Amino acid sequence: MTTQGFAFFDTVIGRCGLAWGAGGLIGVQLPEATPGAAWARLRKRFPDAVETEPTPEIEVVIDRIRDLLAGGRDDLANIVLDLEGQSAFHMRVYAIARAIPPGETSTYGEVARAMGEPGAARAVGKALGENPWPIVVPCHRVLGSSGSMGGFSASGGSTTKARLLTIEKAKTGAAPTLFDLEFSVAPPRGG
Repeated sequence: MTTQGFAFFDTVIGRCGLAWGAGGLIGVQLPEATPGAAWARLRKRFPDAVETEPTPEIEVVIDRIRDLLAGGRDDLANIVLDLEGQSAFHMRVYAIARAIPPGETSTYGEVARAMGEPGAARAVGKALGENPWPIVVPCHRVLGSSGSMGGFSASGGSTTKARLLTIEKAKTGAAPTLFDLEFSVAPPRGG
């Protein structure tokens, strides 16, 4: 049996965790209501993983995730994932989601169409809801058809999703924000 490890680290959104094995990253844990709850959830998801010091390669992943969560633009797309146990459908969904850069969004329907399965938007949403690598596979960048948040399986749900998109300065709706509009300023009167 291959040894699996896990470690927790602090970020601007709270205490996150990573689990890894010989084949790459096996999971990411976003913050929970308490650090103990996050630890318990990661242990439940990866019962064979042992808490240990991160390897040098995992330290690099941790630094990259911290940077992204602090507003950096790293897309994390080249981080090696252990895809063992993932269906072909899930792997296709995750590959398309990983191609969405920070600050950009897509919709469940657009991901389904990119897969050549235009009627599979709900299945895409289900696959993203089962994503073991949130942030690294940026499921938070995939929205409902109207630009609505849709679901998010991490603690905090759509509020956490919105927070991640705000950090990335992503536009989340079809309507422009106040900062997207151009205003003309009238010259002062009377002078």
